Amino acid sequence: MPKLTPDGFDAFLDERGHLARIATVDTDGLPRVLPLWFIAIDNQILFTPRSPAIIWKNIVRDPRIGICIDEEASPWRKITVQGMARVVHEPGHDDDWRDIYRRIAKRYVADDAADGYVDGTDDQPRALCAVDLAAPTTKVVTWRMPVTGEDPRGIWAKRYYLPGTKWAYE
Repeated sequence: MPKLTPDGFDAFLDERGHLARIATVDTDGLPRVLPLWFIAIDNQILFTPRSPAIIWKNIVRDPRIGICIDEEASPWRKITVQGMARVVHEPGHDDDWRDIYRRIAKRYVADDAADGYVDGTDDQPRALCAVDLAAPTTKVVTWRMPVTGEDPRGIWAKRYYLPGTKWAYE
């Protein structure tokens, strides 16, 4: 299964427009997935749940988290993360990190619209949360489509090719 190179990994996370689909655990044990804006800084995925959001309440109660960042068109790269969310700033301390939130917003909308959005919602408390990609307990998996010259069977992990099937590794 082809993986992203370290440079490809960083470049993909820096590209504008990709959403982080973030999974938390609800009080009933069921998963909740929410697409959110994010930014990657210093080998961390940073995101900003609002204080009344269920995802925020879930993180406070149970910091286990899953993240998928992918793209809808070729080359269909993806990064999945399992780890622990860390609260960098509690809601109500937004002035301490608003510059990061402004950087996040500018990854998704034009600068003037991002400034208007951030300035227009600065009275709605948010938390700044992080997942450390280098933490020993964090699991990161990357994937990309095979390129010319690579075995097309690389699209899947070998465990998916059952013996006796057309593309089986035998």
